[in-house]
Amino acid sequence: MALLGPRQCGKTTLARRVLHGLPGSVRLDLERPSDRARLADPEAFFALHAGETVCLDEIQRVPELFPVLRSVVDERRGNGQFLVLGSASPDLLRQSSESLAGRISFVELTPFLLPEVERGGKEEERAERLLWLRGGFPRSFLARSGEESGAWREDFVRTFLERDVPQLRSRVAVPRVASLWTMCAHEHGQLLNAARLGSALGVSAQTIRAYLELLCGTFVMRLLPPLEANLGKRLVRSPKLFLRDTGILHSLLGIETQDDLLGHPCRGASWEGFVLENVLAALPGWTASFYRTAAGAELDLVLERGQRRVAVECKASTSPVVSRGFWSALEDLGIDEAYVVAPVAASYPLGKGATVLPLGDLLARAPRLGEAGPSSRTSRRR
Repeated sequence: MALLGPRQCGKTTLARRVLHGLPGSVRLDLERPSDRARLADPEAFFALHAGETVCLDEIQRVPELFPVLRSVVDERRGNGQFLVLGSASPDLLRQSSESLAGRISFVELTPFLLPEVERGGKEEERAERLLWLRGGFPRSFLARSGEESGAWREDFVRTFLERDVPQLRSRVAVPRVASLWTMCAHEHGQLLNAARLGSALGVSAQTIRAYLELLCGTFVMRLLPPLEANLGKRLVRSPKLFLRDTGILHSLLGIETQDDLLGHPCRGASWEGFVLENVLAALPGWTASFYRTAAGAELDLVLERGQRRVAVECKASTSPVVSRGFWSALEDLGIDEAYVVAPVAASYPLGKGATVLPLGDLLARAPRLGEAGPSSRTSRRR
């Protein structure tokens, strides 16, 4: 099994707890030269620990291990032989997806999500605000003060750029990646315009896409694709940019306090990204996209699974108001189940199948979304 996720999200802590219940297991931290030296002859090392679970932490540091792992897995033909941890996605670790295809399952571990920090009552509301502001990385969220949280996030950004990026792409221009990351923070929730970003950085649009592949592959950014539908309308074709952790987003934007966030132009886009990450984590197996037409019909998030289609709109206001474009989009797509997620105290109906509700309520409903049956969009098109 491969446990993947951004650096410092808790992969090693979780792995240690799992290994604690497996007598004889062994863990190697591949960022330590001494542990890497133990794998100078990997076949001999794995033979020595046959029958034990071997945990390889930060596997992206030694990608040449994957062919050896494949050989060992095929020879022993048993589950639970290896637990590998990494800070890069399967797409970025192409060696793993090619060498271990059909032999490994990937599990993504995210920073803290809202259900993991909720405490009920007023504490629940406070936890949501704090998680939104500081993000979900444990050391940021659990810091004793805002200053300590902010300092940790600044260190995370610096370490990521100075150590992680060169390890994964040795020839990449780190200062340009840093500038792009900051630029993307200011573009958070907006359509990707690779040509404009490339012009600002003095590089080609192709280079921008390569840098974005790296940032997405290390779980710090997300490109949300547009909905692909044949509706006879002019649809937006560019993806939307999101930084996956709002704490890192706020750090790059200089947002330090709740007051800073309330008055910042990025507040609405920040809330959208916060909702997006929590909802997608709660709905594995669903396809996510956004919908926007040239005429102004728009939905922040469209979730699809089989014949089920659910719409989610994100509003950072405690008195959310939706536009005519929201209703037009519901009609275009034939959606009967729509939610407007806002920092409100309780759920209430908005009409025409739409409901305003807190994020926690939507996450609690996640297992039952779309269970009313296939949308009536088919009958509407007849």
